[in-house]
Amino acid sequence: MRSVVLDTETTGMPVTDGHRIIEIGCVELQGRKLTGRHFHVYLQPDRDIDEGALAVHGITSEFLTGKPRFREVADEFFEFVKGAQLIIHNAAFDLGFLNNEFALLGQQERSDLSEHCTVLDTLMLARGRHPGQRNNLDALCKRYGVDNSGRDLHGALLDAEILADVYLAMTGGQTSLLLAGNASDGEDSGNSQQASEIRRLPAERKLTQVIRASEAELAEHAARLAIIAKAAGAPALWAQLEAPASEG
Repeated sequence: MRSVVLDTETTGMPVTDGHRIIEIGCVELQGRKLTGRHFHVYLQPDRDIDEGALAVHGITSEFLTGKPRFREVADEFFEFVKGAQLIIHNAAFDLGFLNNEFALLGQQERSDLSEHCTVLDTLMLARGRHPGQRNNLDALCKRYGVDNSGRDLHGALLDAEILADVYLAMTGGQTSLLLAGNASDGEDSGNSQQASEIRRLPAERKLTQVIRASEAELAEHAARLAIIAKAAGAPALWAQLEAPASEG
């Protein structure tokens, strides 16, 4: 599954008061690994930035002078996210602003990104896993041991990268992002060392007994897979591949 971890910074809130997006940051995941592809842009909002928002992200109107407007990057952004699973922390906020930007351009066919992408809200995911606790990005970094030491101020691209790490930690225990295909067959990596330690049975050795799972064990296995699918927001890839065959 192709996923895009996304974050935005804005002139303030709410969007209904005419606030606009000033930064978009996205990183792409394929098979739970970074591909190296990303989308990042600062935008000229044609309005003032609220002091409260400025204190959060530190992006000034002077800095944004000469930056492109959303209409100039709309097509490129849409093509980057189209068809992907969007992973967003507090998705209603970011999607509300992005949908509004497309609507202001008169692009009604793009003004609801959920029609073109699936959406996984990591805030809702975290609240389900940690009810009654703080579940902002900083709290999740501390809870899952994700390094956010460089996050003095919010930034869309930096926050997207941190959120990708948090998402992987929440859904699979992996807390280090590796580039897909980063370790070649000839490199000495942890995986290759582990593979060299695997003991294989001699080819001539025959299995004398096959112990099959009981009905209770199969039911427990299915229940566990359902929990994992709920946490990850989608079934396992092999389950998705088997689904058409079983339906037939």
